[in-house]
Amino acid sequence: MFCFQCQETAKNQGCTIKGVCGKPEETADLQDLLIYVCKGISIYGEKLKEMGTVDRNAGRFVCKALFTTITNAAWDDDAIIGRIKEGFKVRDTVKSKVGAALPGSIPDCATWFAEDRDAILDKAKSAEVRITATENEDVRSLRELLIIGCKGIAAYAEHAEILGHESDEIYGFIMEALASTTKNLSVDEMIALVMKAGETAVKTMALLDQANTTAYGNPEITEVNLGVGNNPGILISGHDLKDMEELLKQTEGTGVDVYTHGEMLPANYYPAFKKYSHFVGNYGGSWWHQNEEFESFNGPVILTTNCLIPVKKDNTYLERLYTTGMVNYPGAKYISDRPEGGAKDFAPAIAQAKTCKPPQEIESGKIVGGFAHHQVLALADKVIEAVKSGAIKRFVVMAGCDGRQKARSYFTEVAENLPGDTVILTAGCAKYRYNKLPLGDIGGIPRVLDAGQCNDSYSLAVIALKLKEAFGLKDINELPVSYDIAWYEQKAAAVLLALLFLGVKGIRLGPTLPAFLSANVAKVLVDKFDIKPTGTVQDDIAAMMKGQ
Repeated sequence: MFCFQCQETAKNQGCTIKGVCGKPEETADLQDLLIYVCKGISIYGEKLKEMGTVDRNAGRFVCKALFTTITNAAWDDDAIIGRIKEGFKVRDTVKSKVGAALPGSIPDCATWFAEDRDAILDKAKSAEVRITATENEDVRSLRELLIIGCKGIAAYAEHAEILGHESDEIYGFIMEALASTTKNLSVDEMIALVMKAGETAVKTMALLDQANTTAYGNPEITEVNLGVGNNPGILISGHDLKDMEELLKQTEGTGVDVYTHGEMLPANYYPAFKKYSHFVGNYGGSWWHQNEEFESFNGPVILTTNCLIPVKKDNTYLERLYTTGMVNYPGAKYISDRPEGGAKDFAPAIAQAKTCKPPQEIESGKIVGGFAHHQVLALADKVIEAVKSGAIKRFVVMAGCDGRQKARSYFTEVAENLPGDTVILTAGCAKYRYNKLPLGDIGGIPRVLDAGQCNDSYSLAVIALKLKEAFGLKDINELPVSYDIAWYEQKAAAVLLALLFLGVKGIRLGPTLPAFLSANVAKVLVDKFDIKPTGTVQDDIAAMMKGQ
């Protein structure tokens, strides 16, 4: 095992025995093997693209497979093995379309095959399937950065595909990127691909934004209830809004209430969901609190995407835990994919909910969100006037991920200590570090503007670009905007690459720089984009207020 894809990785170097996230070695090895198979598919997929066709089925599979390997998503080895076997069939189909058009020697990942579990497990243990098989540290670093970026892109593309929005360009690039890791490319060629990943991340988040808003309307300013009702409830977490829609429809009139958790909080901002009177509000905070919050909720919990952590032995909610989509966990009940033209069946969770006690209240009050680009741009005149008058001196983008490490209190302290004439722009679960603080407003503009999920970081980019246009600036870096980003997993890495592609410089990234960046690759990012680690709260605030 060797895994350094998330911010928690051991000693900020790599997990080699068991993941700090809780991932067992065998599970990590199988995930590496699944990526290996995807590289094989991509070798044929890239050639097919050169011949003028993108195999959408292969693109969909690769996106789902990469999503399966994101931190805190797949915990069931049998499910991962099943996806590896499915990958062989996909690879054979794409290979048959390429025919004899693939010249030269073909890498093992494009030919290796096994049917039985033991042979698959043996292959998963082999060194060749891991990124550490590449001896050159800088090449290894760039390949991993590219794969990790593609994992985030794939997750967002999968969300969009569920809502009927797809792009051959996105599928084609992901397969080009994976195939590139089997070639001896120069450092410059690989850096170009990393930048292309950033461009593709922007396009993918734009596609997902279009998918979400077409289906559910533009997010709007919303007060979200944090308390609980008297009915039994179902708690839904993750990012999948289609699952949210179907759950609300199926629970209507049943006497079962629905609550969001973690990254599903922004579902409260969409007009399409507000018509459901049994949609109560949000329960709890970010993903790493779930051992306590899932336990106290009392009712069924549904995980629609990543952010599922291992269940502690003394917790009882495993018998109430449901997973769906890319998420799986031994002992949890799995809700199967929707049939073509149909909906997922949440009936088992609804039936169980009716036998459960109402949620235990853990907080009360309300929080405000819904400041995606459409809503903020509707307030553009007010925002621009506040900047011109000096009422708003600076915007600080504090988007990204939350996590368990004590060092993440840095982001809470930054929010608490920023001057009263600053506004925080946020998206992703990082907001739970400060979205319930009494930070007030500036002329009616809340000092924390929550755009939504991590993919809604796209909204923050759109807002910045529109402000650049409104102020007649030539460079996005001339805006009174600083970037203080928290990262944890691979979706945040895709967002980071998107910001770099858009030309944003001077990003602070914390609480640590990614372990998968070699010293030389990190130096390239520092020299070209002025990326820097987070420092002390007071020093960073002072620098940001000076535009540094």
